[in-house]
Amino acid sequence: MTWQGYGQIAVVLAAHVASVKPLGGFIARVFEGEATFLDRPLGWLERLIYRLAGVPADVEKREMKWTTYAGAMLLFNGAGIVVLYLMQRLQGMLPLNPQAFGGLTPDLSWNTAVSFATNTNWQSYGGETTMSYLTQMTGLAVQNFVCAASGMAVMAALVRGIARKQSSSIGNFWVDLTRSTLYVLLPLSIVFALVFVSQGVVQTFGAYHPVSLLQATKDADGNAVTDQLLALGPVASQLAIKHLGTNGGGFFNVNSAHPFENPTALSNALEIYGLLLIPFALTYTFGRMVKDTRQGWTILGAMAVVFLPMLWLCVSQEQAGNPALASLHVDQIASAFQSGGNMEGKEVRFGISASGLFAAATTGASCGAVNSFHDSFMPLAGLVPLSLIQLGEVIFGGVGAGMYGVLMFAVVAVFVAGLMVGRTPEYVGKKIEAYEMKMASLAILFPAATVLIFTAIAVVCDAGKKGVFNPGPHGFTEVLYAYSSAANNNGSAFAGLSANTPFYNTTLGLSMFFGRFWTKVVVLALAGSVAKKKLVPPGAGTLPTHTPLFVAMLVGVIVIVGALTFIPSLALGPIVEQLLAKA
Repeated sequence: MTWQGYGQIAVVLAAHVASVKPLGGFIARVFEGEATFLDRPLGWLERLIYRLAGVPADVEKREMKWTTYAGAMLLFNGAGIVVLYLMQRLQGMLPLNPQAFGGLTPDLSWNTAVSFATNTNWQSYGGETTMSYLTQMTGLAVQNFVCAASGMAVMAALVRGIARKQSSSIGNFWVDLTRSTLYVLLPLSIVFALVFVSQGVVQTFGAYHPVSLLQATKDADGNAVTDQLLALGPVASQLAIKHLGTNGGGFFNVNSAHPFENPTALSNALEIYGLLLIPFALTYTFGRMVKDTRQGWTILGAMAVVFLPMLWLCVSQEQAGNPALASLHVDQIASAFQSGGNMEGKEVRFGISASGLFAAATTGASCGAVNSFHDSFMPLAGLVPLSLIQLGEVIFGGVGAGMYGVLMFAVVAVFVAGLMVGRTPEYVGKKIEAYEMKMASLAILFPAATVLIFTAIAVVCDAGKKGVFNPGPHGFTEVLYAYSSAANNNGSAFAGLSANTPFYNTTLGLSMFFGRFWTKVVVLALAGSVAKKKLVPPGAGTLPTHTPLFVAMLVGVIVIVGALTFIPSLALGPIVEQLLAKA
């Protein structure tokens, strides 16, 4: 890796670390109902929303048991799926459709509705050739806000359950949803959208614009082509929440590789900053809410211990170049005139380091946005985003989802530690018993089982095999990546898979639906259980959960569970592909 690459990565990550405490503390105040500087300009709107929604003004009456909280969450997200499905099916009859796009097929509408309502944002379509401005704005972008807020709400409920003493309630879903959207996601999105516009990201309601080519060419049928139709639209407003909400669904088919969606090196750095900004900060939010900020820094440290080596592997493998080209004496050495390395599937304006950082960050954060094609990465470099997804999207994970996901691993880690010393395990003053361990295990293992089961079905049935255009281990990796991305709410893809078919649209939709909502319900069940427990003061036999030892234990549990679950399937894909490349 070049010194410029190290510098880019260091600056971006340093900016994230600097944001952890101020933003994390602000989000903690939002969830705890404390005063913030946004109360004066936005407080009236919050109260109006509660009045219209019928939420009681009395704080005590707002509180919900975990079952009620889970029911409200499922009802809200289920309604979002239905509305978005209908909007796509009826798109041809609705306004703000200057290109006159028709309605989508039932299977694609189902897939996209579930995808955006679950924060996965898997796309089996090209946005600029499929979706109207109305669908993009009031359908997809709205879900980008509320599904991210839903994830933050579930995280807040879990943290409350850990922090409270002998309580039967864990908060109010409607309040958490509203405050997450109104005080966190919306203000940040406005700021980021304006900055993106300043960098050249398009934002317009105008129709697509034809321009004359500098040099005429011919199409596949031999006809002369003299003009190109430039796709436009309200991109910047969707781009901001796409990253801040770790959504990832791009306005254009090639996502953040498109010059209208990511035009400059600065916009690229800001997109990476935006997609990791809130996941970083929520570690401090957790520490503030449980009244021990060391706990949050410990979680952040564990995430970094896994992330940094994976990032190095991805960038170094891409910088080393393609051995097949090396045998042809192609110059792949970085110099003043080229970035060197494997530039297949990458934008020249970003190069290797910025593309590798983007790939590791977007899959670690369950965002799914891409500025290069992971399908074109070298085998071990492609292994990195796939592995970060399969670890459960907890490094650093999605908005809210990453935090409650890593806390499930923390529960397992303290349980294992308790078995080692023969003492009832405790986490932040709460005893971890059989019920909590079962819920944490289900939250971790169910998405993994979903990935493996659907992958097995796809690679043995004819409908699944027809979508694989690359034979051998690479084609298997494309299928494995698709279901890993869907079940773990990432949304990025190895682009060689033909996914817009009834088989893949249906099965990937089911994978997203069960992988996301099952995990949320199980997490809320655990939150309700620990909320009822009394706080236990630490004793001589209590494992401190704010030390380097616990960081090592947590990292060990995350890596071992991921390895035991997925190493056999990875051996059939990127690992054997790497061995063949070296042969």
